[in-house]
This record gives sequence, C-alpha cells and structure tokens, in this order.
Amino acid sequence: MKLGLLVNPDAGLGGRVGLKGSDGKADEARSMGAEDRSGPRTTLMLENFSRIHRSGFDQISWVTSEGRMGTEWIPDGIEIGGLMVVHESGKRTSAEDTRSAVKTLLDSGIEILVYSGGDGTTRDIIAELGECGHSSFPVIGIPSGVKMHSGCFASSPKAAAEVLSAWISGDLLVSSTEVLDLDEELYRKGEWVVRLYAEAFSPNSPRWMQGSKELIPTDSEDEILAGLADHIKETMIANDRLLLWGSGGTLRAIGEESGFDLTTLGIDATIGDSQVGTDLNEDEILSILDAHNGVSSLLLSPMGGQGFLIGRGNLQLSPAVLRKVGIDNILGVVTPAKLLSVRALRIETGDVDLDSEFSSKRYLKVLQGYRTTRILPVSVD
Repeated sequence: MKLGLLVNPDAGLGGRVGLKGSDGKADEARSMGAEDRSGPRTTLMLENFSRIHRSGFDQISWVTSEGRMGTEWIPDGIEIGGLMVVHESGKRTSAEDTRSAVKTLLDSGIEILVYSGGDGTTRDIIAELGECGHSSFPVIGIPSGVKMHSGCFASSPKAAAEVLSAWISGDLLVSSTEVLDLDEELYRKGEWVVRLYAEAFSPNSPRWMQGSKELIPTDSEDEILAGLADHIKETMIANDRLLLWGSGGTLRAIGEESGFDLTTLGIDATIGDSQVGTDLNEDEILSILDAHNGVSSLLLSPMGGQGFLIGRGNLQLSPAVLRKVGIDNILGVVTPAKLLSVRALRIETGDVDLDSEFSSKRYLKVLQGYRTTRILPVSVD
C-alpha cells in the first residue's frame, strides 16, 4: 500500500505573530520570529502513527517529496514502513510546488494523501486532484494552518494518525466533506468572507475528524448578547481585572455592548473600562500579562460546528499564554444558537502536557446568558 505524504512548510507561520494566515506572508512571519509549525506537526503525526498502527508496516510505503515538503520531517528510528521519494522542492515553496507534488504523487500510485497545511493548502490540493481527474481521491489533513474551516482535517496530528490507521485497517469508509474558500486578505482586515469551494473525500470519523466550520447567525440574539454583556460588565469589567478577549463575532458584539472596539479575528485586552491592547500577537499578550499585577481572565467563544475553543484561529494563545492565564481563569461564552452545534469544547493547544491538564478538568464552564452558565465536556484528541 502506497501512502502519499505532503507538507506545506509555510503553513501556520502567521498564527502566533498575529498575521492570521500565511498566504504570501511566510517571509514576513519568519522575520517576526515565527517558527515552523507544519513540519513538526507532521513529525508528531508520524510518531503517533508508529505507536498506534502496530503491525503491517512491511506492506506500507510512504511516497513523498525530498526536503521541506516531505523527507525533512520524517523522524529517524521509528517504524512507519518504507519510503519512496518521487519529487523534490527547494527551500522556498509555493502553491505551484504543492500542485506539482500532488500530480507526481498520484502518478506514483498512492492510495491516499496525508498532507499538512491549512485551508489554502487544501484548496491547492483539491484543485490539482480535479485537474488530474481524481476529484474523489481520499485525503487526510494534518491541521497545521492558522485557521482550518474545511472538514477534511483531523482534529489534531494524533487524530490524523488514528484516522489513517483505522482507514488502512478497513475500519473507516470515505465520505464527502466541505472545502471552504476563505478570502485571506479580507480575513486579515477582520472580515469573514467564505464560500463553498469544493468537496473533498476523507475517512469518515466523527470522533477524529473535525468537520467544517458553520457560520451561526446572531441577528435574532440581540437580547442574549446584551445580557451576556451586562453579566461581563457587572462581574468582570471591574477594578484591575485584565480581560483577554478571544476572536469571533460573539465576543466582538459583547465588546461593543461593553464600550470596546474589538477585532473580530484578533486577540484584544482590556483592564477595567480601558482597552489596553488590540489585535495582539503572542509576545504582546505575554508582555501585557507580565506587566499586570491583578487578576487575569480569558474569554473565548467556541467555533460553530467544530466546537474548538483553542487551536483554531487563535494561535496567538500559545501554551505560554494559556499557562500564564491559568486554565481556571478561562471562560467560554456561547449563545443558544451556537450551542445547537457545539456539544463539547475541543482543545488542541499544541502542547501534550497542557492538553492533558485540560483533559483532566473534564468540564469547563461556559456563559450562555445573563447570570446563566452551563458545563460542557472537554474534548482533547
């Protein structure tokens, strides 16, 4: 069995430094100190695959690209099967390199493509599959971008390994899912403009695959949002409490009700009635936290449809930031409409130990209305 492996080495670079995407921004992100995300997460997936898939490695051959789009991220000393190199790229890569690699991998006879990237990488891959007459070819995405709204991504690198192993063993069937096309230039300006780009085909696993993001309408929830804002003003916007506001339309609307001008897609900070940070990156958040002597809290709204509280679209909230705030000082904020599509709060911090700390909590509190909270289970894959 031949398994394709493809890495977009630039995916996810813009996350912690607050660029909200990496399309055309890789050099800028690296100049700001961004570190590789996509490659190391590929390594993590392969390490987990080595532990999870315990037999039949002699029947598996990985087909990939030489260098940063493949072989550089394959760890030494673990059993994952054989290796075939059929493509090569330079240190700087582009969408054309991705598409060229997909065609070469298909020509080599792979049966499934495992790739590491974000929604932009997905669009390039799906477009090339269509050009090659393989629109229904199965793919598994290792989530490594800043935002992953498409449904063909596993929920984490470990989950990708689980899905792949189950598919090889014949325990999962392939079904269609949505590939969403997000305008990244508008996204950086705070506008969420998305359309259905295409269908992708992936192993069907509600547990391990993330599903696609849903846009939840809030036009009819003005009273709910006003009540949420009143609760937060009365209980949290007081004295010297530092509030970090996560991304999303729900929190932006609540912020406006509270007198703040928050970004839809960034991380903002307030102390009392003053806004002390707007569209912050990881270093800026840590600096504000270090300078603050009082209580700190983090407000987050889960992603509609997927349920991610941490790990999608808010990479500025790094493990260092989350540890500085403290798990017990994180409050989810969710409207009744969004609750219809969110059954659990999914967490993927990128740090195994921190994920385990969240998992040990089992439940987190979410605010759903004025002085009304509920408990939702925590899901860490």
